[in-house]
Amino acid sequence: MDMELKQRQFNCAMELYTRKGIYRLSGRLVSTVNVSLQIYLLYQIILIPIGAAWQVVAIVIAYIVTDFVNGLVHMYMDNNDRYDSIAGPFIANFHLHHKKPMYRTNPLLLVYFNETGSKVWLIGYLLVVSLLLGASEPNPVAMHILVYVGILSSVAEVSHYLCHTSNSPVAIFLARIGLLLPKRHHARHHMSDNNSYAFLNGFTDSLINLLAMKLYKGYKNTTDRHFALYSGEGSDNR
Repeated sequence: MDMELKQRQFNCAMELYTRKGIYRLSGRLVSTVNVSLQIYLLYQIILIPIGAAWQVVAIVIAYIVTDFVNGLVHMYMDNNDRYDSIAGPFIANFHLHHKKPMYRTNPLLLVYFNETGSKVWLIGYLLVVSLLLGASEPNPVAMHILVYVGILSSVAEVSHYLCHTSNSPVAIFLARIGLLLPKRHHARHHMSDNNSYAFLNGFTDSLINLLAMKLYKGYKNTTDRHFALYSGEGSDNR
């Protein structure tokens, strides 16, 4: 589609986002619902013992699944240019993280809460997990994995934040041992095109990169150019 048209659509979408408070308010609402469901599920899952060995297995599997799923969502959103849709203002605002990668500095708990507001899909996921947890005989290990994925999906946002803002020895160490996203690994996403979408620890990027090559042409010459003429407000967290 014509680049000038997409740039106009982007600007119109951002004008809606900045002019109508409902868009920012919806982010707070999504954060509140997500975090409330996470707290509820964590409390419920603590009551289901599975032993130390299975806890390790559940966490490792949850880490891999979370990195992959959130990377897929990131890939989809980075290549989404439906600015004239009902979700258009959110899509346009999302793309500004490539225009200004650096975050505003905030306490990590506030980052966790704020960044969870972009995860509308997570509400549906957590609700489904809540229903499964209420089933008569849910598999204990499977339920731990599902709950951990729901929580780690928000932790992934904190990992991404630390990757862009922190030179803390603790954050660097956690990235080095594979618990957080390494800076050098994630730099590929911003310096090249259509790769390195995963942002919990980046372990699943090799698989996501293969999918990206088959599904998309990349963002450098598409959605990254759509905000070229935009000079209004940035996103709330940057």
